[in-house]
Amino acid sequence: MNRQQLRKSLLAQRQALTAQQREDAAVQVLAHLQQLPELTQACNLGSYHSVRAELPTAQLNAALQTQGHQLALPVLHPVTPNHLLFLRIRETTIWHTNSYGIPEPALACADILPLAQLQVLLVPLVGFDRQGNRLGMGGGFYDRTLAAWYAGQLPHLQPIGLAYDCQQVERLPHAAWDVPLPRVITPAKLWDFRN
Repeated sequence: MNRQQLRKSLLAQRQALTAQQREDAAVQVLAHLQQLPELTQACNLGSYHSVRAELPTAQLNAALQTQGHQLALPVLHPVTPNHLLFLRIRETTIWHTNSYGIPEPALACADILPLAQLQVLLVPLVGFDRQGNRLGMGGGFYDRTLAAWYAGQLPHLQPIGLAYDCQQVERLPHAAWDVPLPRVITPAKLWDFRN
């Protein structure tokens, strides 16, 4: 299958999960996440607002905030097209829906948290393989976001994909610009591709 066919198939599998299966999966992923050494102390943590049957992040994000982590969520960059900025989430954060139908915090310069200040970045995905290759929605936003990390410029940053078990495939076709993930967490396990 080519990338588009594979994306369509994986999205259909994700969509076929019941709401209860999705919520149960999120609880299991959070349990794995909370055992990571990087999260034993409060840190700056980038996450995302789940949409379209992605692994639910609302309760996961709330739990991480309750544990003292500074949560930051992405917004579409207002100046550089097809790039993301991460904004601190506060009780006073005002939300709106972006052009892709995804809720995001209203842009406030004081709330921008640069990637250089994030310790962990949770990454959405459509599929992943046993080498850590990631298939996204096709816009390249996270490949561009992680390009500096992949080039070794952000060695402190720990990207971690979040997925359902059904999103794992044997091998993904990948392009030169694709950024593989060092780790992916599914309900069943923590996949570590760093070794």
